[in-house]
This record gives sequence, structure tokens and C-alpha cells, in this order.
Amino acid sequence: QVRLVESGGGTVQAGDSLRLSCGFSGRTFNNYAMGWFRQAPGQGREFVAAVMWFGGGTNYADSVKGRFTISRGSANNTAYLQMTNLKPEDTAVYYCAGGHVKHLNFRREYDYWGQGTQVTVSS
Repeated sequence: QVRLVESGGGTVQAGDSLRLSCGFSGRTFNNYAMGWFRQAPGQGREFVAAVMWFGGGTNYADSVKGRFTISRGSANNTAYLQMTNLKPEDTAVYYCAGGHVKHLNFRREYDYWGQGTQVTVSS
């Protein structure tokens, strides 16, 4: 069974940066696409960014293009989300997800989810 554990959330000011991490265990990391989704209070869970399995491509939501970067480290089975120039509208619980997906931005195609980490951006 795959287990995902997020870390790195916190409270920052607008314009600051944060890096989220997602530790992966239980299966072969390089066989899974990894994604980040977020959910603000009263809103649905939306796609943020994702990266295909080892050597594959990436996809980003328009709202984060140019500010967020997703990466994966096979040496330590961890996916990262580097977030820069954070805005108050980025405030949400961020979830890591893993799966054998055809469409990186399709939430329903991911099989495994972490517990989430809170990111709060003050103006």
C-alpha cells in the first residue's frame, strides 16, 4: 500500500516562498505520477501541478504557472512543490497524490492521497 506524507506548510506573507515535500513509501516511486492539489475553505479540491513517472513531463494550473515548480527526487522517494511569489489566494490545504494516471490534472485518476498540509499566505 502506498503511503504519502506531506510536510513544509506554514504561514507566510505575500511574496514569500515555501517548499512542500511529499514522502512516498510502499511501492516503487518511479512507477507513479505525482500530483499536488489544493482545497481552500468552502471550495472543491483543485489541481495545482503534477509530474509523470520517472523522466516524464509536467503540467501546471494556469494560476501557478511561472511561480510554482514541481519536481521529484528518486534518491529519496520524495516529490516537491517549490512555491514562489505566494499570494493570499494560494491559501489552502495542499494535498499530495500518486497514481497511474493518463491525465495529470484529473483528480479522480489518482489512487493515493496524503493527509494534507496547510499553507496560509497573509497580505
